[in-house]
Amino acid sequence: MDVYLSRIPLDILHRKGIEFASSPYRVHAAVEASLPAGSDRVTERGRVLWRLDEPVGRTDCLWLYILSPAEPACALVADQAGLPAGGAWEVKPYDGVLDGVCEGQRWQFRLKANPVRKVMVDKGRVANPSVRGTIQGHVTVEQQQAWLLGRAEAHGFRVLPSSSGADALVVSHRRRERFRRGGQTVTLATAQFDGVLEVVDAAAFKRALGFGIGRAKGFGCGLLTIAPVRADS
Repeated sequence: MDVYLSRIPLDILHRKGIEFASSPYRVHAAVEASLPAGSDRVTERGRVLWRLDEPVGRTDCLWLYILSPAEPACALVADQAGLPAGGAWEVKPYDGVLDGVCEGQRWQFRLKANPVRKVMVDKGRVANPSVRGTIQGHVTVEQQQAWLLGRAEAHGFRVLPSSSGADALVVSHRRRERFRRGGQTVTLATAQFDGVLEVVDAAAFKRALGFGIGRAKGFGCGLLTIAPVRADS
């Protein structure tokens, strides 16, 4: 069963692209509409995930990454956001990446996530475990780092220390995103995580690649991507 990883450059020099990229709800709808009618959104290998990245050295575009069990019609997304000059999308089969995962591999990784915690609320009194909790976003770098490090083993990897002395797990693009959905305002605390990992459980790591990490997966969070480790990492 096939899985695809696509990358579409979005033009953010014009209002059309800015308005598109600023609404996770709109991007979500466009990604869903780009997939073939009747195709599965979730399979045994993965589910639909997406993420917006800021490419290094460019200010004219954002990259929209889409992981999907069916090949998307990227032109439908590009029509809504516009392509930067000379821009073109790419669609690549992802099964080879998933099939090639094994313990001991080391990869550079990137993840945009919605790091949150459940807080028990008991009307101002001492927290009672039997009382239904509310979801709150982690707001400090330390909290967000701890959030991912605490989940790494369950997702089949460990974050490696940095050989350069810099932080092993870099947290950036920390934002509180707000957008409209069905007449209501949705607020998400998001952060981007970059580092180097080692695979310790191939099956769990394949699942993390295919199904994502954390909450808000329909709104641009959860997609974990990997690349070969550079010599200067």
